[in-house]
Amino acid sequence: MSVEVHPSSVISKEAQLAEGVVIGPFCVVEGNSRIGARTLLRSHVVIGPHTEIGEDNDLHPHVTLGMGPQDLKYKGAPTRLQVGHRNVIRESSTFHRGTEGGGGLTTVGDDSLFMVGSHIGHDCHVGNNNIFANNGTLAGHVEVGDGCTIGAFSAVHQFCRVGDHAFMGGYTVATMDVLPFMKTVGARDTKSFGVNTIGLRRKGFSEASIEGLTSAHRILFHMGLLRDEALNRVEQELGHLAEVAYLVRFIRSAKRSIHRG
Repeated sequence: MSVEVHPSSVISKEAQLAEGVVIGPFCVVEGNSRIGARTLLRSHVVIGPHTEIGEDNDLHPHVTLGMGPQDLKYKGAPTRLQVGHRNVIRESSTFHRGTEGGGGLTTVGDDSLFMVGSHIGHDCHVGNNNIFANNGTLAGHVEVGDGCTIGAFSAVHQFCRVGDHAFMGGYTVATMDVLPFMKTVGARDTKSFGVNTIGLRRKGFSEASIEGLTSAHRILFHMGLLRDEALNRVEQELGHLAEVAYLVRFIRSAKRSIHRG
């Protein structure tokens, strides 16, 4: 399977293109970049230097991956961006490379949909099977787990985390960590509104796990208990459930606090 490159595109001699890569018109692929097998660049796509794109990705017009970070301290160091496999990245989305101070690497996993205008800032680490709705935005140093939904026009503050299977409603501004498995919504008075039961059922989570998470949310936020007292009770009563155990670990490891219920 050969590589197809439209004659209007500009490909660095240092770039590595795997078998089956298709590059449409008016694309630019800069040096030290690698593009995996069968990945499609539809048109007007820019791939910056020191960028690795995995296999079977679908990059739509005006996507820009691997440009330097939007950080005034950045002075041109060869930091990197790594993108996994089977992602659909829609028009005008941007993923930036890391910074020296943040570890030098931005990573995006597999099997995610990034809708129009999605932005992944420098030094972010994004997991697998996520959905970013239109203009979902991550500042620098954000961690996003697996199976999350970032609603349209939502923004996550730098150094925050979004836990596995979190659901952020549209226009949400997250300035603290976003709880896993929960629905979190709010432009400023952002709150957790309980377990995303419909979403978890669609993903095949057991009723026991969903009921356990619901009980944990009630103990944590609606019984007037102190933080550690509530966490200890949840751990003792429901910690045998893997999802609840992860929720407890997530809250205990929060450095910027959490969006509460």
